[in-house]
Amino acid sequence: MSTLVHIKSPPVGSFQFPHSLNKKNPKHSLSFTTNNTPTKMTSFHRPNAVPSLQGTVSEAIALIQSSPPTWQSALLSNVVIFVLGSPILVSGLSLSGIGAAFLLGTLTWRAFGTSGFLLVATYFVIGTAVTKVKMAQKEAQGVAEKRKGRRGPGSVIGSSAAGCVCAFLSIYGVGGKAFSQLWQLGFVASFCTKLSDTVSSEIGKAYGKTTYLVTTLKVVPRGTEGAVSVEGTFAGILASIILAFVGCLMGKIDALEAVICVIASQIANLGESIIGAVLQEKDGFRWLNNDAVNVINISLGSILAVLMQAVLKN
Repeated sequence: MSTLVHIKSPPVGSFQFPHSLNKKNPKHSLSFTTNNTPTKMTSFHRPNAVPSLQGTVSEAIALIQSSPPTWQSALLSNVVIFVLGSPILVSGLSLSGIGAAFLLGTLTWRAFGTSGFLLVATYFVIGTAVTKVKMAQKEAQGVAEKRKGRRGPGSVIGSSAAGCVCAFLSIYGVGGKAFSQLWQLGFVASFCTKLSDTVSSEIGKAYGKTTYLVTTLKVVPRGTEGAVSVEGTFAGILASIILAFVGCLMGKIDALEAVICVIASQIANLGESIIGAVLQEKDGFRWLNNDAVNVINISLGSILAVLMQAVLKN
């Protein structure tokens, strides 16, 4: 007995053969067609990220180099600088102090550009360095700055208040073009004054052999409010000369204005020492702490420089 098995095969594509096949004729070819839908090949194009990244970097650099500076360029520049310079910043500032310094840096860049920012950076580096000098000795004597010399927001604001006022006056063009140079001079003078004060105080506490109360010239212990020393005074004068020279080198002031900054800073520092000796830590003046005295000091230095230049011009 035989069993018939029928196997149904799937449809086969048709085969077409040319009527004539001539190997020498390239037009003749074998052609196959099937009932199945041909598969489409999809090409995947990987986006080229390098040119895009290069374009972004180029745009950022162009923004930073904007002239005159804008708020956007000032903000971006400070973000980059503060990220790259964070190891230095944390050695001289608390976290809240860094926040205050960032605002100061952004304002400075917007008002006075790269040169103004570099002037403030020079002030910060020198001021931080001298604060660390003989820190162990200062701590043992109880005259060291708090937090190992790391300044907080109060110190940053107290040291830059006058400079910030000059920056705002410059940004908004108060007084017109005739006053723009005076605001730059006041800005430089304020930081010359503060750096001179910081250096004279820190070097005096570290190396001053004898300290005298400025009002009576009586010998007093190191760190006494209103006390001065020969070593600290000369160091402070040198610091103001260096920063005034940097301002001159950056094109913010000329040679005569640099001399004015040095003179104004020393007069202001003398006034600050007198305030410290007569009023600070006295009954009724407990509010007059170091930050408040700093504001008075740098404001005096800035105002004196502007007034001296105005008189010389006339």
